Order: sequence, then structure tokens, then C-alpha cells
Amino acid sequence: MRASSSGSSLGDVHGSPPNWQPPCWCGRLGSALLAAMLSLQMLIGIPAAYARGTLTAEEQRTISLFRDNTPSVVFITNIATKYDSFSSKMRDQPQGAGSGVIWDTQGHIVTNVHVIEGASDVQVKVARGIKGERYRAALVGADPDKDVAVIKIDTQGKEALQPLRLGSSDGLLVGQQVYAIGNPFGLDHTLTTGVISGTGREIESGGTGRPIQGVIQTDAAVNPGNSGGPLLDSSGEAIGLNTAIYSPSGANSGVGFAIPMDIVRSSVEQIIKYGKVVRPVLGISFLPDTQFEEAAGQGILVLKVAPQGPAAKAGIKGTSRDDNQHTILGDVILSMNGAALDNSSDLYRELDKYRPGQSIDLELMRGELKEHVTILLGSS
Repeated sequence: MRASSSGSSLGDVHGSPPNWQPPCWCGRLGSALLAAMLSLQMLIGIPAAYARGTLTAEEQRTISLFRDNTPSVVFITNIATKYDSFSSKMRDQPQGAGSGVIWDTQGHIVTNVHVIEGASDVQVKVARGIKGERYRAALVGADPDKDVAVIKIDTQGKEALQPLRLGSSDGLLVGQQVYAIGNPFGLDHTLTTGVISGTGREIESGGTGRPIQGVIQTDAAVNPGNSGGPLLDSSGEAIGLNTAIYSPSGANSGVGFAIPMDIVRSSVEQIIKYGKVVRPVLGISFLPDTQFEEAAGQGILVLKVAPQGPAAKAGIKGTSRDDNQHTILGDVILSMNGAALDNSSDLYRELDKYRPGQSIDLELMRGELKEHVTILLGSS
């Protein structure tokens, strides 16, 4: 049995209305009423089959929201070149799929980094009803720390792109109605609804392990293929970019996450302008949290210091060995501008508050002594 998508089912209800006449007792009043209802149907775009008032006002708003925003959501296929052992040739094979949103009329598409990761070619399907055009996309840039990527297509004048209406993720409330549009399991555009079930969540970026703060939690179904699609509020504005589901099996279990649109906008604007996102760096590498915690340590143990980097210029010392090959522990960073740093997530969270070129105060444990150093942040 072939699964039908939301797009095809919407097409089904666009058929001709049933051949019915108003009851004879209505006379001219019934005919006038029918004409008024059909006029209303044409005005608000409700299918003729439902022009008899069977849809609630809320249902009508949801249908309009889906129709208005579907042209702004694309289907992305990740193509990888792999070796075919049977033919001994290299072949292009789909290795994943996801969703994306049209950012502007110049062809910029925004999606998740993990949707296009490892691709030798990226194909984008722009929907126009059941029929859709496919285009090859070029990578503009990515922000792995926030799982945001920008690709670009050239429609060569075949069609005008409809950018997504962007909202703000500031001031969102638990219980607020939200809608997710995407292509779960490779199906055509699908709408799922729910509420914001939590705000201010923190998840790790799958690519770098760096924490993403302020993430939106929702119970709207977010399944494989929804990644990179928009999370909309009741006005139809995008408040987030769906990025992950919390489930051991990978299927939706009632908890999905979306990157706040304010974070997405910041990353995208830098990528389009510079080709990358510029973030402050210290110029160090450090011992993983779990290993340092096992050694009963607290803070960030510096392993290496990049030559001529910000930390090196500030005199921060890395871990080394003496002439007898005994390990000499490097500096342990305890706080940044007074904010305690218990682990790497704390470090990244604090760094995100500053910009390259700013000076910060680091409290260090050097041997048995505490010291303070001033460091001028570099850029990534």
C-alpha cells in the first residue's frame, strides 16, 4: 500500500463539490445562501467540498497556515559517491534526506549541518503543489556549533522563490501553539501540530559537541526528514529550525527540539556575508571533562596552547613533560570574568557572550596558587 502524503490528500479535497440542491422549502433564500457560501469559499480559499461550514475557524487557520508556508519549505536529498562492489564503479547514491527553508529570493536555503554532512552533491526540491522542481545546491557556509548550514540554488528564472516569514524566538511561552512542516520519512510536505513544552533547553551540537543554548522543546512530532524544517507560531512566522528528537530509536517520542530563530538568524547573516561564523577563541585545547572529573579535578585543564594565540600571548601554560618524562599539569581555568567554569559547556557558554577583540579576565589554578590573567580574545 502506498502511503499518501499531506500534499496529495489536500489535492484530493480540491475536487468538484457534490451535486446537491437546496431543499425545496428554501426557494430563493436557499439559492442565495448557497451563492453566498460559495463566494465565501472563494474568498478564504476553503475547498468547495467543505464550503458548508464543516470546518471550524481554528481548522481554517491551520489549513491556511500550511498552504501559505509550504512553498517556503524544501526537500533536501544528500547524495554521496560510493564504490559499487558489483560494477567496480563509483556511483551516486542517496544517503539521507531532510528539509530546509527558503531564506531569500536570491536562492539561499537554510537547513541543519547534519542534513548535508558528508554529501558529494546536494539536491533541493522546491514544491509547487504535487509537482516540484529539483535543483543542485552549492554550499555557502556552515555553523557546526549551532547545526546551521546555508546552501544556495539557482532557479535560472524558472520560478520565483517564496522566502519564509521570520519571527522572533524571544519571549516564547510554554503552552504556545506551534506547527512543524517538513518531509518526514521522505514523504511530501507534512504538517504536525503541538505546543511548546519547554524553553531554555540546552542540547549538544552533533558535529562539535558545543552546547546550543535556549533551545525550544516541543511535542509537535519531529521525525527523520523534519530536520531543517521550520517551527511556526500561530501567525505563521518561523520561531525555530527543527533540529533533533530525543529518542533512542530515532522515532518521535513526544520531545523534539528547535534552534531558536534569533540564533539561526545570527548565524545565517554571518555565513551569507562572510562565508563562515566568526566566534571568539582562547587558542587552547583542554582535557575532556570526563577524564578530568575522574581525576577529581574541577575547571578546565589546559593541554596545549596554540603558538602566537591569545592564550599564549597572555602567558597561559599547557601540560608538558619534564626531562624525566614526568607530567607537569598545565593551568586550570576556574572562572571567566567571575563566572565559574566547571566544565567545557560552561566555557563555551561564557565565550558565546563575548566577541573577538574583547578582553576578559581568567582565574587560573597554577600549581598550588591562584592567579588572574587578562586575555584578548581571538577569532575562529
